[in-house]
Amino acid sequence: MKTEKQKMIAGELYDPLDAVLVADRLQTRLLLKALNDSGEDETEKRKNILAKLIPHAAEDLWLQPPFYCDYGYNIYIGYNVFFNFNCVVLDVSTVTIGSRTMFGPNVQLYTATHPMNHVERASGLEYAKPIVIGDDVWVGGSVVVCPGVTIGHRSVIGAGSVVTKNIRADVFAAGNPCRVIREL
Repeated sequence: MKTEKQKMIAGELYDPLDAVLVADRLQTRLLLKALNDSGEDETEKRKNILAKLIPHAAEDLWLQPPFYCDYGYNIYIGYNVFFNFNCVVLDVSTVTIGSRTMFGPNVQLYTATHPMNHVERASGLEYAKPIVIGDDVWVGGSVVVCPGVTIGHRSVIGAGSVVTKNIRADVFAAGNPCRVIREL
């Protein structure tokens, strides 16, 4: 029988109040508090916290606190990635980010979702869908990326967009809902 954590990572309905998951989120919150409270001059401290918080990130991750996530261990980050201030990654499922990708301030990546059926939703169970963002992508400020979305290599997402569907490679896309504006 699968654990709730295994169900969560597999994208199946799971209980977010499972003791293991609650403990994992608490550990993440403590690391986030330490990161977000650290000073600009504490680069080595931040590097050590990030190595624990996001163990699947390249060493050169550049992240401006404050930053928020659910677990950290479901985030996979390539080389030379930049997160500006106040980004949120709800990494209930995997979030895979390619190399040389940049995120503006207030970007929000949501893998977590809930059943559309009100009876299932009332049960308290939830599930998640992975997010994949390619290499050399620029995600403008205050963009929301919804569960299950893939953004192709080298694309640019305009500020304030809500990305509800996949965006192919080599395009500029913007709006709510986000749509392709032109080829790059």
